[in-house]
Amino acid sequence: MKGKTALITGSTRGIGRSIALELASRGCDILLHGMEDPAQTLEEIQKKGVKAAFVQGNVADYESCRKMAEEAQKHFKQIDILVNNAGITMDRTLKKMTPDEWNKVISVNLGSMYNVTSTVLPLIPDGGRIISISSIAGRTGNFGQTNYAASKAGVIGFTKSLAKELGKRKITVNAVAPGFIQSPMTDKISVDMLANILEPGGRREGGRLPCLG
Repeated sequence: MKGKTALITGSTRGIGRSIALELASRGCDILLHGMEDPAQTLEEIQKKGVKAAFVQGNVADYESCRKMAEEAQKHFKQIDILVNNAGITMDRTLKKMTPDEWNKVISVNLGSMYNVTSTVLPLIPDGGRIISISSIAGRTGNFGQTNYAASKAGVIGFTKSLAKELGKRKITVNAVAPGFIQSPMTDKISVDMLANILEPGGRREGGRLPCLG
């Protein structure tokens, strides 16, 4: 990984931060992105002996992502690894879900796949890597998460199609579908829904215990 550069969206906290720190420990230079103050994470990464920088951008907005890609190129000539990690949840049963709750989750979790990947793609060399964080909810569904599950299922379809398009350039495109991982995002889940997800006697969808990623 030494000499490679990775851009991880949503990497100032949670899963994205852990990915950034792990890649840095393997010698990869890191471009952080996120909403939180990056200072502490930047310092931790730089202590590992690699380069690190921070770029801003609203992943739900194409023009903002285009500017983010331009800023990324100022720090590093190319992006060898793109990790599409940024995501949100707005959990509610469909009966009670508002149009805003549906649209925001789809825009951030799925719209970002186009916005970020299409603007960063010119910086990815042949043999590069694109890795997107989906969720087991995108495969099995989850009670109270029609918006989230739909967006994460879309990530999988996007990934499979883009892999076919970029294979000729030897750019691999993969998705990872985690189960429940405690993070600042999952800390916002209601007590009732956590019980539904984690308790052995909780609601099961399709014969499996619902999970979040």
